[in-house]
Amino acid sequence: MSAAASWRLREGDEIAPELTAMRLLGGGSAYEAYLAFDDVTLAPVVVKVVRPDQVDDDRSLRGLAREVESLERARHPVVVRLLRHATDGDRPHVVLENVDGPRLSSLVRRHGRLSQQQYLPLAVDIASALHFFRRVDLCHLDVKPSNVIMGAPARLIDLSVARTSAEAAALTAQIGTDFYMAPEQAAPGEVGVPGHASDVWGLGATLFHAVAGYRPFDEGDPDAADLDDRFPQLVDPPYELPDDVPPAVASTVLAMLEPRAEDRPEPREVADALEPVLDAQPEVRLTFKVGR
Repeated sequence: MSAAASWRLREGDEIAPELTAMRLLGGGSAYEAYLAFDDVTLAPVVVKVVRPDQVDDDRSLRGLAREVESLERARHPVVVRLLRHATDGDRPHVVLENVDGPRLSSLVRRHGRLSQQQYLPLAVDIASALHFFRRVDLCHLDVKPSNVIMGAPARLIDLSVARTSAEAAALTAQIGTDFYMAPEQAAPGEVGVPGHASDVWGLGATLFHAVAGYRPFDEGDPDAADLDDRFPQLVDPPYELPDDVPPAVASTVLAMLEPRAEDRPEPREVADALEPVLDAQPEVRLTFKVGR
């Protein structure tokens, strides 16, 4: 990230009225995120602000507006909450709740594979959110460990590329993250149509990583011209899970990673398969049961 592309806000600087920067959290090509103090809620929040070189870019502004629309649809206990937004002005931004807890990606990187007491509630929590997304016609399209905050319940974050099912089906280019991209996202229109089942695949790849401590597929070449070289999930079966993974968990994870979207379980079926394993665990919190 070049210095010119950042607001370079320091602790105490005003991001927008009633929002004071605390520290930079990170960001992408079009936005950066700050932990900030909000005078409206008298609490820390996360402010996602368009970078200074993108404030006149129609594509970036449309993306921010689309994310606001997605967040307003996705009002579920397992999805980060939108508090307010300003999609115009000198610093277009959204204000999000600050979710306390580590990202799943950080936990696996630092400590290796998760225990059943950790990954089972996570799986049921995210499945409940994906079940709700079908009700409100929203596809996340970037379910991955770095977009999951571990907590009680877990939280799904970053709806910056979310689409309705019709918008997802119309995609002609890859949207998402290579390692956790369903085959139909990697080759839209060639091997299938991106949609709700793509998020099930993303949950399967995410849960595989949490359960095993390693990704389900080899790392592809991001610069490869051949899609099969960039996306091993188009041609290779997933790795095997460790032998000590309960059979019900292993079969559910692998079912979510079926190459054909129509062969994957629905989120309700994922929860139905994993809840009995979760219920059998001592002192494990069951946050949400997806209703029968």
